[in-house]
Amino acid sequence: MFEKRHTDDLVRIAAAGGGFVMDASKRHTDDLVRIAAAAAAAAKGGRVTFTGMETRHTDDLIRIAAAGRGAVVFA
Repeated sequence: MFEKRHTDDLVRIAAAGGGFVMDASKRHTDDLVRIAAAAAAAAKGGRVTFTGMETRHTDDLIRIAAAGRGAVVFA
């Protein structure tokens, strides 16, 4: 469901403290960094879970995780 939403909408949801699970395999790393940073900035305890990340480079996962500051889970 969340996979079809525009990145700007996902950023807004995460910034409002909304947590969600989504298949992130087809998203650009920069988009995932934006979503993760919004979740971290929300300070409302929302978490985002990104699935489909098995083939992503370690450096990309580190960028996303660092932006999320604990608000991102890879599953």
